Amino acid sequence: MFQSNYTISSIILKNIAAIEAAKALIDNAPLVPSWENQFREDAQIRTVHHGTHLEGNDLSLNQAKKIMEGEKIIGKSRDIQEVLNYHQVLAYIDKLQQKEKEESVYTKTVLKKIHSLTTYKLLPENECGKYREKKVVVKDSQSKQVVFIPPLPIEVPYQIEEFLNWLNSIDRKATHPVLRAGIAHYEIVRIHPFIDGNGRVARAFATLILFKESYDIKKFFSLEEYYDSNALSYYKALQSVQVDSSMTHWLEYFTLGLAVELEKVKEKVEGLSLDTGLKNKLGKQIALSPRQIKMVRYLKEHNRILMGDAKKILPMVSDDTLLRDFRDLMNKGIIVREGRTKGVVYRLVG
Repeated sequence: MFQSNYTISSIILKNIAAIEAAKALIDNAPLVPSWENQFREDAQIRTVHHGTHLEGNDLSLNQAKKIMEGEKIIGKSRDIQEVLNYHQVLAYIDKLQQKEKEESVYTKTVLKKIHSLTTYKLLPENECGKYREKKVVVKDSQSKQVVFIPPLPIEVPYQIEEFLNWLNSIDRKATHPVLRAGIAHYEIVRIHPFIDGNGRVARAFATLILFKESYDIKKFFSLEEYYDSNALSYYKALQSVQVDSSMTHWLEYFTLGLAVELEKVKEKVEGLSLDTGLKNKLGKQIALSPRQIKMVRYLKEHNRILMGDAKKILPMVSDDTLLRDFRDLMNKGIIVREGRTKGVVYRLVG
């Protein structure tokens, strides 16, 4: 029976608290930017770039972006294929999340599919989505010394089955989703079920758990970017489990990474949060344009806004456009209009 060995340290508790605080603010912010899709696309580009760069891909962030947008670039064919593949992996994860929002069963079929997409055209077809049949070792990239010996090939199916049984068990509900994602990340790296691509599969599978268990946080974040910012720390944190015979340090690192990334997301929407009462009145989150965001911020500070005020904070915008923005804010139930003609004053609802 699979068992994870770790202690809920003060560092883990602190990181989880930070994650929950950021999640609550983002989930309850009554107003969100109209460029939300752009935030999500940017996070996806960063995830693909840094997720492959960690494994030695030489392409730049801009090159990865161009590939994902369908443009042709000059680069190594393998590097290009890695980016294309990981982009497909993220699309697959999105599809699973949308299709099975109420279903949180994780299967070897899903694990193998992620590997198949990850290694498409990079490994022989008979090795894509198939457990390895060879003994492997993990070496330090610099010293070339063996730092870890994964289980024998014959043990892989059984250890994966044990792990998935735990992940899908009733008892797993007692474990915080973020910790479950971190444990899954490490276990897939440890078992090393495939001949190649295990790191990308582990990170993708951990992301799937976060997304399916309500920790997608609008998909604005990229854990891969955090790992790639200091790859040595990432690999040392993974190796610490073998040294300490405990996942504690690894989970401290994993939760810190998510806390740091979510703090960035929090800052993107924090300035738009008026109060939770407004969301309750509106009944849903409302998207605003950049101009409307400036108007709402002014209203929050001054309690009212006149046409002259709007022209001062948006000097390059025509009167007609400003009037359209005011009407849209009224239609969305965010502001009300008082008075007529030149004496019109706009105030926040309530």
